[in-house]
Amino acid sequence: MTDYVFLFDLDSTVTKQEILPTIAKGIGKLDEIRTLTEATMRGEIPFKVSFLNRVSILSSVNVSTVRQIVSQVELNPHIAGFIRENAERCYIVTGNLDIWICDLMKKLGMEHHVYCSKADVKDDKIAQVVSVAEKELIVKQFIRPFVVVGDGDNDSGMARLADIAIGFGGVRDIAPSLLRCVNFAFYDDRRCADFLKTLL
Repeated sequence: MTDYVFLFDLDSTVTKQEILPTIAKGIGKLDEIRTLTEATMRGEIPFKVSFLNRVSILSSVNVSTVRQIVSQVELNPHIAGFIRENAERCYIVTGNLDIWICDLMKKLGMEHHVYCSKADVKDDKIAQVVSVAEKELIVKQFIRPFVVVGDGDNDSGMARLADIAIGFGGVRDIAPSLLRCVNFAFYDDRRCADFLKTLL
């Protein structure tokens, strides 16, 4: 049996919600963020441009407040369960900011197995974004065979490089660009997790 590692997108794959819109809802900026998020998921706006714009909109909120909101985001229980049970072989690959998702990563047991964007904090506010994670470049570093699970346009690059690519449409529609390059598509959290177990 191939000794795969498993690379997961975070938003709407491990989580049941998109994280940035969830933050935005709490500060009355949901429409602005949702418009950018949806366009990005469809591949109409480059991820880096969209992400920096969305961070700018949300940067007025205290980092500690955002961390608290994100730590309470609901997870897809079976996918999250697979990750916890196989933590040494799983990684989260997300464009989200380290300073926002750190508590959620601890909750998943992924605090040392996460690749993400990074920012500096000063006085509980984002001082500056230091780097924006490029998923395709990240997965090129892996030397073990890997399985990718994601749902959005920005997962397409890493899916094309994967030994096995899985689209997950249990929360939202799988982006057409991703659907074109996956080996399997699942629309149910339990079925996706059951399939992943067959690859162990």
